[in-house]
Amino acid sequence: MLYKTGLSSLLLFFFLCVAPVCADNLSLEPLLTELKHAAAQTETLSSPFVQEKYLDIFAEKLLSDGVFIYQKPDFLRWELLTPMASGFVLRGDDGERWNHLSQEQESFSVTDDPVMGMIAQQLLAWARVDLDWLEGRYRIELQTADPVVLHLYPRDEGEAEFIKYLQIQFSADRSHVVAVQMVEQSGDQTTITFTEVKINSALPSSAFQVPK
Repeated sequence: MLYKTGLSSLLLFFFLCVAPVCADNLSLEPLLTELKHAAAQTETLSSPFVQEKYLDIFAEKLLSDGVFIYQKPDFLRWELLTPMASGFVLRGDDGERWNHLSQEQESFSVTDDPVMGMIAQQLLAWARVDLDWLEGRYRIELQTADPVVLHLYPRDEGEAEFIKYLQIQFSADRSHVVAVQMVEQSGDQTTITFTEVKINSALPSSAFQVPK
């Protein structure tokens, strides 16, 4: 089947991270309002990232790195560079994905591809700091205020069987997400850390094109 290797861990990560839940911690509201206001100033965002996967059955962590690019309102690039080059670009509802190992490339639409739709929603929620979207799906608790660290707990029984919680950490100025961690009930953990984040910088013309 086309495109089954390069984004497999990413697909698993996001496939398990969507369910209808809500936040009920009213003390969060002033902080969430501040986060939304800071994120509203973001027109573009770009960052290298490191993904670390800790499997309970292995002593060593699995590492990969890549690049994330966002342009308001709904342009995305998620590209894994190592250990296997693959990724996708999204331009509104339509996009393209590729895998250099298998030399496969295809177009997709988020309206016709539910899995890619879920991935795009999660990435856009991080880039936009779309807390309204997240509040509609998770019970949110504040862990620390400086830096802001939130725990998101699924209430859906199906998701909660696999996911213990998500942890989202914001930058010191609260303008963007710097790390997302998924902690599974099994003890496995996946952490994505965004480094050298650039906000409102000019993007290259190729930012949302498939690499040659």
